[in-house]
Amino acid sequence: MTEDSNNPLAVALFSELLTADQLMRNRLSRVLPKGMEISHFSVLNHLAFLQDERSPAQLADTFHVTRGAMTNTLNKLEWAGYVHIRPDWDDARRKMVAISPAGKQARDQAVAAITPMINQVVGELGAAKVREVLPVLRDLRLRLEQVD
Repeated sequence: MTEDSNNPLAVALFSELLTADQLMRNRLSRVLPKGMEISHFSVLNHLAFLQDERSPAQLADTFHVTRGAMTNTLNKLEWAGYVHIRPDWDDARRKMVAISPAGKQARDQAVAAITPMINQVVGELGAAKVREVLPVLRDLRLRLEQVD
């Protein structure tokens, strides 16, 4: 098979992924607590999982966004009281971000809100199908991360 003969397959794959991403984001946005955006939830969820501080630059790298976009998200989270941002004691040019108790509570509320929707989708697909596709999606993600 030549590269050209694979092109329709590649286009179909990315078309499905992009459409699924958009539909999932729309559904998540509708069930997240009022005022919380997907980017907010993602950062809170990450910080809650790590249980440690990260710099804005580290967070930007983790989420593959610009530092400006991460700064915007962090400013909104700080304004809401969901994160604490402090100067780095070792390097005054840097800041460090930690999730606050209110942020943990907001993250937990968001998880509780999205869990029924996620469980419904997985239930409709079937656990076997999800287990089958996860390694493929993980491999695709890892390959795309190498491109950056």
